[in-house]
Amino acid sequence: MLSYLKIGVFAAAVSFLITPIVKIISHKVGAIDVPKDDRRMHTKPTPRLGGLAIYFSILLSMVVFMWPLSKELQAILLGGSVIVVSGYLDDTKGLTPSMKVLFQLIAALIAVYGGIHVDTLSNFLGEKGSVINLGFISYPITILWIVGVTNAINLIDGLDGLADGISAIAAISLAIISYMLGNVEIGMVCLIIAGACIGFLPYNFNPASIFMGDTGALLLGYLFAVITIEGVLKTAATVAVVVPVIILAVPISDTLFAIVRRTLSGQSFATADKGHLHHRILEMGFSTKQTVLILYSLAIILGILAILVSLIGGLLGNLLALGIIIIITMGARRIGMFEPAHTNHEEE
Repeated sequence: MLSYLKIGVFAAAVSFLITPIVKIISHKVGAIDVPKDDRRMHTKPTPRLGGLAIYFSILLSMVVFMWPLSKELQAILLGGSVIVVSGYLDDTKGLTPSMKVLFQLIAALIAVYGGIHVDTLSNFLGEKGSVINLGFISYPITILWIVGVTNAINLIDGLDGLADGISAIAAISLAIISYMLGNVEIGMVCLIIAGACIGFLPYNFNPASIFMGDTGALLLGYLFAVITIEGVLKTAATVAVVVPVIILAVPISDTLFAIVRRTLSGQSFATADKGHLHHRILEMGFSTKQTVLILYSLAIILGILAILVSLIGGLLGNLLALGIIIIITMGARRIGMFEPAHTNHEEE
């Protein structure tokens, strides 16, 4: 794996060098985030097209190191490009939630057409290596997973450097597991994503001089959705289902808790509130930097646990994963993740 680290370094360098150019573009097209309510954690207008730097870093790195691209990688890049277009339109002009979902469905269908879908699920109660064939239901499950995870990263993009850093950590964890499973191609993609995020982080960490915006957050969510299918969910490993969930537990759990919280309080899911995980930690008295570092630490711990679950495998691995999920749920309830939070009329 060490021989592949140069790929991540290249992606980081490209992202780092492109970001200042993207700042200029953001000002030219008016893609500036102006703080206008108490949900905004920044105090001055900030460019928000940083996701373009991440996108072009990933695109260039894949072309340089992975050409010719497989059918699956072509689908990943094409679907990701659709997501970037939707993010750019939202960051510059604004899109309705239904239009965002439409773009995400198109990107998901591109992935499915490119052969990226979950055909089977491992059967950890059956004989070793046995699987459950999903048949036609594999397609709606795949699309639901892609749309769900695409939005999950966007929902945690509420503090400087939070979504970017957690994405880098998740990508590194997925790279390690992909190499463990013998999937070198997806491992390389994960290292490229990690590098692109790390190169962008100096500009995005508190105090941020540029945000990734929907362009970056939705792109990263989409990429994680499809690479977990290709890198983990398609394997016969008995822990194939739970490993991606553990690695992405911070954004996935925050999204699920938001759905429960807003449903119980009768709010629309598209209505923004201050009940996200980072808001709850801030309410405990931690600073923005401390909150981000706490969540980085949590993401690292979850990544290590996911690797451990993957190594153990079998029923024991799944029981460990179940224990992790229970602890996360109990912790979320303790800090009030299910309780109604302050809302405004802005859409997330």
